[in-house]
Amino acid sequence: MFRIQSKITPSFFEALLLVGIIIATMGISIAKFDAVPHMPIIMSILLLIAYGLIKKVSYKQLEEGLVEGSRAGLSAIFIFFFIGILISSWMMGGTIPTMIYLGFQTITPHFFYAVVFLVTCIVGVAIGSSLTTTATVGVAFIGMASAMDISLAITAGAIVSGAFFGDKMSPLSDTTNLSSAIVGVDLFEHIKNMGWTTIPAFFISLIVYGVISPNKELQHADKIDAFQNGLLQTGMVHWYTLIPLVVLIMFTLKKTPAILTLAVSSISAIIVSYFHTQFGFSEVMDILFNGFKSTTGIEDIDSLLSRGGINSMMFTIGLVLLALSMGGLLFTLGIVQALLSKVESFFKSTGSVITGAAVTAIGINTLIGEQYLSILLTGEAFQAQFKKVGLKSKNLARVMEDAGTVVNPLVPWSVCGIFITNVLGVSTWAYLPFAFFCLLSPILTIVFGWTGKTLSYIDEK
Repeated sequence: MFRIQSKITPSFFEALLLVGIIIATMGISIAKFDAVPHMPIIMSILLLIAYGLIKKVSYKQLEEGLVEGSRAGLSAIFIFFFIGILISSWMMGGTIPTMIYLGFQTITPHFFYAVVFLVTCIVGVAIGSSLTTTATVGVAFIGMASAMDISLAITAGAIVSGAFFGDKMSPLSDTTNLSSAIVGVDLFEHIKNMGWTTIPAFFISLIVYGVISPNKELQHADKIDAFQNGLLQTGMVHWYTLIPLVVLIMFTLKKTPAILTLAVSSISAIIVSYFHTQFGFSEVMDILFNGFKSTTGIEDIDSLLSRGGINSMMFTIGLVLLALSMGGLLFTLGIVQALLSKVESFFKSTGSVITGAAVTAIGINTLIGEQYLSILLTGEAFQAQFKKVGLKSKNLARVMEDAGTVVNPLVPWSVCGIFITNVLGVSTWAYLPFAFFCLLSPILTIVFGWTGKTLSYIDEK
């Protein structure tokens, strides 16, 4: 958004006051009144328009700022459409049910916390949604931990870590697609680059969960058995349903553009579905738009598998458009420039720029409690700074995920924090010290920033 020229030059304190009001509006609306993020963003947009008019900026210029800001998200929006189609096609094709079933096969009597982390990782990657993973298989694991008198706080920490590993690394995840699109990086290149920080965080977390796991026999596993039996009852668990996943991996390795990769994998999933279920053409069209509806009669299974469709992406698309439009106004009115001008003298090295971006993402999560805004605003504010120190944009995309996506569930008043506490019945403060993956990710991204390891530079061939 630095391509948007500011129409006025507000003072630093004036810009700080406006941002403070916006943060307060967002935080109070979401945390206290449980409002969806769209409404406080609209209120903030109106505040910025009023400020602009008072400062003699024409409405046409303000409108142009809104439109120009939203343009940054158009590529992400097109990918979101295909993500919705992919999820629904992978549901009807049996790809996701089979992956989840295989994940539950890893359950063993020992290393309980490690197994919880591993299974939620698999399910999270399979469905691309941390909150859905938490609300389904996560609830099952909490029930098992309670029955075996095992620490609910550590179990919840393992669930959150695994679920957000999936949210971060899945090509089906909206935050992953948003992070790559906002800085103009190929989706699969972004996922590959995240591996430098994500894989170490994964293995460290897995080892720690294994070490601290109690040596108890697995008892009261009826919920896991119910999940597995319910998945088998769908009739969609077969080896050949993994073909769309293989197609996705093959096209990814060939560096095929994300939209084409998602489209071909979706088509293969639709074809595969006819090996076990016969859908009419109109049914397929309805599923691709409105999502797959599971009808097993088992509430947890139906909740887990009833997903996808273009329609399911509309909430996210609306939020992205509004947030980017607000960002366009912030740049048009020179507010972001006024704030950055005070601190950009500190951003002279790669380590300082990466640390600044990480702290910004964490700060937005902490102050506003909104995952998408931490990604959007950090991405737009720091693109120019990363270029100044010679870093490729994919480094910024990685920082946005390491310090943005996975930090949100650690904030008690955030959207994810509130949801997880309500669903699992474990407070954010209780599971926070044990969400090892979420805690390690921002630390590793800052450490690598200062050491220069795993970073990609613009002048590299």
